Amino acid sequence: MSVFTEDEQQRIQQAVADAEKSTSGEIRVCMEKTCSDNPLDRAAKYFAQLEMHKTKLRNGVLIYVATVDRKFAIIGDAGINSAVPVDFWESTKEAMLSHFKYGNLVEGIVTGITQAGEQLKKYFPHLLNDKNELPDDIAFMDGN
Repeated sequence: MSVFTEDEQQRIQQAVADAEKSTSGEIRVCMEKTCSDNPLDRAAKYFAQLEMHKTKLRNGVLIYVATVDRKFAIIGDAGINSAVPVDFWESTKEAMLSHFKYGNLVEGIVTGITQAGEQLKKYFPHLLNDKNELPDDIAFMDGN
């Protein structure tokens, strides 16, 4: 699934790495072409499939995007959900959407990563001997 150029993929991966530098939290981006389900349900499915619930502090965040169907969701694990303000996920989605509606897919994803990273940093600062528990690359799914 080549939605992005090599430079765009690198920019997204670098945004994840940068966001994770000052937090023990983990961020992943998951892409697929179509989504026949509710995007939150689909994101939850991939959250489990990518084993994001296995982080030590339960502070993983997944940004899910279905490019052809133009659906997306951003979800967090129990640890981050219990810490962030009630409207955090919705306000982050709105910030991402402000880029998506002008065709700026990469900028929207980077915005979501950045905002998630800021919240993770606030509630889950970088720990001594912290290790990167999940890959920073984009997970391209085939819709199964």
